[in-house]
Amino acid sequence: MKLSPEQESIIENFVLAQGIKIPTLRDDLIDHLCCVVESEFGQGKSFEQLLDEAVKDLAPKGLAEIQHQTIFLLNSKRIITMKKVLYLSGFLGSLALTAGVTFKLMHWPWANVLFIIGFLFLLLIFIPLLAIDRYKVSLSKAVSVKTKIIMGVAAAIITGLSGLFKIMHLQGANVLLLLGAFVFAFGFLPFYFFTMYKKSVS
Repeated sequence: MKLSPEQESIIENFVLAQGIKIPTLRDDLIDHLCCVVESEFGQGKSFEQLLDEAVKDLAPKGLAEIQHQTIFLLNSKRIITMKKVLYLSGFLGSLALTAGVTFKLMHWPWANVLFIIGFLFLLLIFIPLLAIDRYKVSLSKAVSVKTKIIMGVAAAIITGLSGLFKIMHLQGANVLLLLGAFVFAFGFLPFYFFTMYKKSVS
């Protein structure tokens, strides 16, 4: 039995409501669901039941999960490269920072250089890449989650720069420290505890 134009429109609107942004994927999903529902007609089930079963069979976690997997496959090489740079920069930055602290305590040469290299790796490479990665994961979440990530990264970078300025005896270290503390206290923490509250009551 062929679907009526109204039923096809219902399926199309349902797929659109799931937030599928890739046109080709959206069309394929609409065609697939229409075909599955048509093939199951005449078994004593309503159109709504058939559509619900077709969606659950195709994507138990929702159609948005298919889009997420498709995007990952289309960008897998770029994503893997970014992950490698992310973790490598985090490792090298932490290693250099630890070595800098050790060298400083032992009064060995190159302590400040290692300190600065570690800070730069963590502040300018690792933290921004980590923020981008977390931001992409949270694209379907509330604005408060995205804002929390942005504020947290801003506070970390500003506070880290204040420490770097202090080590290098540059002017503006105290101003950066106060600014970082302000962003952390009034930008990051409110959104952090708000998202915790939302999770606890949902």
